[in-house]
Amino acid sequence: MTVAEATPELDLADPTGYDDRAFLGHPKGLGYLGLVEGCERFSYYSMQTLLTLYMVNYLLHPDHQEAVLGLDWVKAHIWSGLEGQPLASRIFGAYTAAVYLTPILGGILADLFLGRRAALIAGGIVMSLGHFLMAFESAFLFALVTLVIGVGLFKGNIASQVGELYGPNDSRRAMAFQIFYIFINVSVIAAPLISGSLGEDVGWHWGFGCAGVVMVLGLLLYLAARPYLPAETQGNSRTEQPRAKFARGDGPRLIAVLLLVPVMAIALLTNQEIFNAYLVWADQHFQLTFFGKTLPTSWMITIDATLSFSMLVAVAAFWNWIGRKTGREPDELGKMIIGSFFTIGGGLCLWFAAATQGAGKIGLFWPVMFHLVNSIGFAHVLPVSLALFTRLAPRALNASIVGIYYLAFFIANYTVGVIGGWYSTMSTPQFWLLHAASAAVGLIAFSAFKLFLANRLMSEADPLPT
Repeated sequence: MTVAEATPELDLADPTGYDDRAFLGHPKGLGYLGLVEGCERFSYYSMQTLLTLYMVNYLLHPDHQEAVLGLDWVKAHIWSGLEGQPLASRIFGAYTAAVYLTPILGGILADLFLGRRAALIAGGIVMSLGHFLMAFESAFLFALVTLVIGVGLFKGNIASQVGELYGPNDSRRAMAFQIFYIFINVSVIAAPLISGSLGEDVGWHWGFGCAGVVMVLGLLLYLAARPYLPAETQGNSRTEQPRAKFARGDGPRLIAVLLLVPVMAIALLTNQEIFNAYLVWADQHFQLTFFGKTLPTSWMITIDATLSFSMLVAVAAFWNWIGRKTGREPDELGKMIIGSFFTIGGGLCLWFAAATQGAGKIGLFWPVMFHLVNSIGFAHVLPVSLALFTRLAPRALNASIVGIYYLAFFIANYTVGVIGGWYSTMSTPQFWLLHAASAAVGLIAFSAFKLFLANRLMSEADPLPT
């Protein structure tokens, strides 16, 4: 049965274009937006995959780093005394943390001044510029700042347009976001294979340049999509909804949400470290040579992305099967507790690989087992954690809860930048045991929350309207 066959016809009429089914039973605009987001995610993950390897293996060597404008000032005033891999880790952490804050500002700019279309176009142009600036060693820090600004303008203003393709009662909306997510996952899988290979095997600037070219392609696709996207509503034409007010019991739920933010950040450390110290370790110690050819280290990210997507599907199907068989399945916190056990297991896979390495290179069995087990944990924690936040949050904070939720990623990435720098001074088995311990902290905190607070708070909290 196709998607179109599974979707009932809408009663509402068509001047809005809601009856468009040209793309897999969905509006043609969904296909365009999916491709545009795929291009943006390809460029972003190309950059994130190459960034630490580029700094450690090339840019921060003594004969190259002197050319980077502003780096001496950064080393003197922000990260005094850091060199090499620890400095690369701090730069990585600051960059990846910042990209979780700027979309909030980008959304405000779009809503109050620019409009989403103009903000998104500006973000695409600025991001493209940032990728191309990476071709110049002297402009490295300016390129990072430019990319952070571009992501902020772009990221928060595209997903919201997907929902506007559908009428208020259109049952295709949920499937639309699943299709949109598939575009993202395909891009994350492809980025290390293409840009990673170019960067490591041909030249670093080729990898960054590829990311820039794909971002320009995404921008051109967005411009071409204009006839298939809904017109942007102006502030004075919106139907104003009555603002929700704080109610009795909202205080404890708000405190619970704020307490969960640092807990989530700690629980995310192992997963967020994959793009940082893990890649440096893999580059130095994994057996990546097969039949005389050494594979790019960045391909480990493709393995991770492939397993993450597969496990998201498998875990969702498993719990759906359990729900149909037994009539019940774990709630959000229950799944997060289960996921924490798997995340601990993933960290222990890395610890065991490091502890048993010996004099040779590390074979890929334990690293692949890490990606598999950690991906199962990821599938239990990430998809349901936002649902938990929105369920607990007071109605008056409905519009702000996503920004509050992503503070966990901001904290996690900044912390990864700090802890990742310890890789150079700490024994490797101890380094990965620390990450397994961080997942154990998440397990204890989630369990305590469920045992002592969740039942009362969640029974008082109605799900937010969709």
